[in-house]
Amino acid sequence: VQLQASGGGLVQTGDSLRLSCAASGRTFNNYAMGWFRQAPGKEREFVAVISSGGGSTYYATNVRGRVTISRDNAKNTVYLQMNSLKPEDTAVYYCAASRSPLDSTGLSGASRYDYWGQGTQVTVSS
Repeated sequence: VQLQASGGGLVQTGDSLRLSCAASGRTFNNYAMGWFRQAPGKEREFVAVISSGGGSTYYATNVRGRVTISRDNAKNTVYLQMNSLKPEDTAVYYCAASRSPLDSTGLSGASRYDYWGQGTQVTVSS
């Protein structure tokens, strides 16, 4: 599976942004899909994940209520809608695919993902 993230950019505090991640291959709907982010000087952190069928989602506490993950299996694409953006949301955002089912652990560990996209930069100015 090859993943291509897009949709990042420079926005102001309070703005919204929708990231997209297009996947190649015919087995997209076999994978749970997650979003992670990495700010300069910080470790990569989990943002959100959606189950392979789209029926279950899980969010990091610090974005819950501002972020919505969704997917369109017919288009092999997963989305991350981000609202009320803050300067601390500034990071490179990565999408990732996991063969593991979305379970009670929330698939929040980066090591549980098998494929990664190249990242898209999101910068939120104050």
